[in-house]
Amino acid sequence: MSMVIASYQTHLPIRVSLHPLQQVPTKLSFLRITPQTSLVLKCRQNRHFTDLTKTQDDGIPVEDVTILARFKSRHNYIRVLEVSRKADHPFAGSRLLLLDGPGNIHSISFLFKLLTNTYFDVFATLPPILPPGPIGVLGFGAGSAARLILELYPEVVIHGWELDPSVIDVGRKYFSLAKLEREHSPRLFIYIGNALNASCKNGFAGILVDLFSKGSLLPELQDPALWEKMSKSLRKGGRIMVNVGGSCVEAENKMRDGKIVMEESLKAMEQVFGNKLHVLNLGNRKDDSSLALTGDFPEPDAWKKALPRSLRDYIDLWTPYSG
Repeated sequence: MSMVIASYQTHLPIRVSLHPLQQVPTKLSFLRITPQTSLVLKCRQNRHFTDLTKTQDDGIPVEDVTILARFKSRHNYIRVLEVSRKADHPFAGSRLLLLDGPGNIHSISFLFKLLTNTYFDVFATLPPILPPGPIGVLGFGAGSAARLILELYPEVVIHGWELDPSVIDVGRKYFSLAKLEREHSPRLFIYIGNALNASCKNGFAGILVDLFSKGSLLPELQDPALWEKMSKSLRKGGRIMVNVGGSCVEAENKMRDGKIVMEESLKAMEQVFGNKLHVLNLGNRKDDSSLALTGDFPEPDAWKKALPRSLRDYIDLWTPYSG
């Protein structure tokens, strides 16, 4: 929860809704689709969305989408969608985990490729700039960020927190999380509980924060006290990378404007980290979606050299935060 990254505590990346010609249905009604309906990606936390043609309109024809699961858990309205490999869309061949009434994507996985071209890939750039030690994933979702990191960095240990056990169950059934746990059992630990209480012996080397609930960043993330507490759970030289959302984020509460909440969260972080705070923007507009990174900015060339070639371009997108 993500496409991060948590919220419910899970993730919140890309906003997806089924968009008829006249109006956008919400919640349960979004499943009442017609041949004129398409799956529209409302939130573009994907650096390649500008490559879409005008005829696509960011939409996926409904005949290219299969609903694998939909149900309500204690914490979420959960839907799992599968996009046909034949779809003319960047998400062709993927599975998507949608949470909340508005239908925000909290996890994505592809059958035949590892990278997602979404903010989860940015999360995967964090390990090379961390001291030795475990990484905490707060808002684990179905494991999109964990999968990337475990596959790309054989030495990294991940501790992930997810509030909703049903989300973990869905991850194991539809997103190969059970296989990931088997293959990386000494390096992957998943906890069911409030991610805001996450802790690790001797501290985390790094923390990935992807915490959303009801389609919005958790209110606690707009409180400097939370970031102060989180900074104290880091080892010396540790860093935090955060999915702070943006204007693309659609909350169930219309008073929780995604752009305003993002700005309030960044200002709260600035009070704790000062000028050691950088921001990366994804999407067609500057305020579509953003990530934040704490600590002195690493030497760019050295950071790039430590990354797979396919992830290096993200490094040039970071800029100092100037609220």
